[in-house]
Amino acid sequence: MQKEIFEQPRAIADSLEGVAAIVPELFDHATPRHAGRHRAPHLRRDRLGADPTCGTSYYSGCTAKYWLESIAKIPTQVEGGQRVPLPRLGAQTQNPGGHHHAASGETADTLAALRHAQGLGMSHTLTICNVATSAMVRECKLAHITRAGPEIGVASTKAFTTQLVGLFLLTLALAQAKGRLTQEQEAEHLKAMRHLPAALQSVLALEPQIISWADDFARMENALFLGRGLHYPIALEGALKLKEISYIHAEAYPAGELKHGPLALVTSAMPVVTVAPNDALLEKLKSNMHEVRARGACCMFWPMLTPRSKAAKACTSFACPSTTAPCRRCCTWCPCSYWPITRPAPRARMWTNRAILQRV
Repeated sequence: MQKEIFEQPRAIADSLEGVAAIVPELFDHATPRHAGRHRAPHLRRDRLGADPTCGTSYYSGCTAKYWLESIAKIPTQVEGGQRVPLPRLGAQTQNPGGHHHAASGETADTLAALRHAQGLGMSHTLTICNVATSAMVRECKLAHITRAGPEIGVASTKAFTTQLVGLFLLTLALAQAKGRLTQEQEAEHLKAMRHLPAALQSVLALEPQIISWADDFARMENALFLGRGLHYPIALEGALKLKEISYIHAEAYPAGELKHGPLALVTSAMPVVTVAPNDALLEKLKSNMHEVRARGACCMFWPMLTPRSKAAKACTSFACPSTTAPCRRCCTWCPCSYWPITRPAPRARMWTNRAILQRV
């Protein structure tokens, strides 16, 4: 898994190779019977229907929902693949348009959701997938293939970041098709995306700090992740990775909900991880960090620049490289994916040893 985490800059660079402009052909990687057809109608949808995904792909879809609604101005609904079929899905067939994404393209729940949507009349389907020969690619009319390469680790890493890249390209393509993306904005976004591999490499260079942090974190039994707006899905993914890899119980909440329940559980034995890039939402996070510190909890803080607030200085902080707002998701995600593997909890080692013994 560590190897695949450090392959993320290369995976993103490979996924962006050849992307000189935002054109519909970026989503034309489909089977021969579908190739070259249905691009324009699909990219001009007034709304994007259910986006059925599972696991890590669900959180990347939640991130893309913010992009699609703020940049392309397209109302979007994200659903977990395991919750489909849903009766309300039938209401979306008046303006059919569905997007599905998955790392492997073979997840049973996601495939079932795709077929259910097609049965309801959603004729315009698109997938973002890491495997060109998967069932998902074969059954969708449009496809965008990411180039993360084989992912052996159970916990998704580079497939997640390349999914975010593909979803942001989709957002730009939809905005362009609806006349909501100027040439200047397109050039600015593409420039920022090409800078992503270097920015991610800078984040991975924080390895010594993250290892030091993990030494303290590995002794804990519970953890709380906080994020606002676009950063909330990243907090969800961070909590998922902590549970998967270190067997430490972790939950993620919108930072605005801290006072409505989770704060009652915060003690010195529960570290609180705050995903807080230095943007307009940073000011709203200061009161959250003050309340966490007042209860003696260890607060971990991930800014995009050197923190200046008193609350931030009282926390363990990591200065990530500055980049444009949409591209920050990949940079803030990297520490989430990396630090749990540096110092696995004793419980994780116990279960790993038990699994080895069972194989023997």
